[in-house]
Amino acid sequence: MATQRGVGLGATIRAWRERLSPSSAGLPSGRARRATGLRREELAERAGLSVDYVVRLEQGRATRPSAQVVASLADALRLTRPERDHLHRMAGLAPVDEEPVPDRVPPGIHRLLDRLGDAAVAVFAADWQLIHWNPGWAALLGDPATTPPELRNFARERFPVGSGCGRVARWPVFEENRDRSDLAVVSDLRRASGLFPHDARLNELIRVLAAGNPTFARLWASGTVAAHREDRKTVEHPTVGRVEVDCDVLTDGDSELKIVILTASPGSTDEDRLRLAMSADADSRPTPSP
Repeated sequence: MATQRGVGLGATIRAWRERLSPSSAGLPSGRARRATGLRREELAERAGLSVDYVVRLEQGRATRPSAQVVASLADALRLTRPERDHLHRMAGLAPVDEEPVPDRVPPGIHRLLDRLGDAAVAVFAADWQLIHWNPGWAALLGDPATTPPELRNFARERFPVGSGCGRVARWPVFEENRDRSDLAVVSDLRRASGLFPHDARLNELIRVLAAGNPTFARLWASGTVAAHREDRKTVEHPTVGRVEVDCDVLTDGDSELKIVILTASPGSTDEDRLRLAMSADADSRPTPSP
C-alpha cells in the first residue's frame, strides 16, 4: 500500500475525520476547538474503538483493520458508498490490482470508437493519461500529437505545477462548473489510488500535484471518492468560434479506462460548428493516436 503523504490508509482516514464537522456527527458545537473536524477521541467513541487504535491507523502502524472495524469506521465517518468501497480496498478487504495502470485500449473499444465518427472521443487511463483520440477530438480540441506523450495528462493540465504542465487541448476549454469538475478529477485519482496502489506513475503524479498545486492539495485533503460522469464544456475553437458540447465519461470496468465523448445538441448551432470544425480539419488530416 502506498504510504506517501495523502495516499495511504491512515492519511485517508484522517482526511475523512477532519472534513466531518462536529454538528454533522451529532456532537455539540460552540466549544473552542483547535482540531479541524472531529478529534481522534470523538471518532474512536463513535466507531467503538480505542483512541490508541485510531492513532495507529492514522500513523500507518495498523494497516489491516478487520471488516467489522472498517464497517464501524465507515459509519462513524459517514462515508458514501464509493468511499466505503475505497476504504475496503485500502484495508485489504477487497481486491486491488497488482499491475500498473492499464494504458491499452482493447480491440472491442477500438471498434466502438470507430463508430462514433460524428463525436469527439478520447480515452484516458485511470490516472487521466491520454492514450487514444479520434480525428474528431483532434479537430475540435487540437491534435494531441503535437504534445510530448509524458505531458498528455488531463490532471496535469487541470492542476499545473511549474514547467511540467500537461496539455490535452490546444484551444481554451471552459467548464460549466469548474469547481465541480476539479473535484471530480481529484476524486477519480483518489479512487484510482485504491484500485492501483502500487502504480509508480500514479503515485508520482499525486505526489507532484499535492506538493505543487494548492488547489489540488486542498481538494485531495477532502478525501472525496466518486466517479466522473458528465459535464458541459465550451471550446474556443480558432476557426469556427465557440462550441458548446456535452461531455460524457464512460468507464471500462476493472481497467478504469475513461472514455470521454464530446457531442453537441442535435439541430443546434453548436452541432453545425462542430461539423464545420471537423470539415475544416479534414484537409490537414490530424495524426491519429496509437
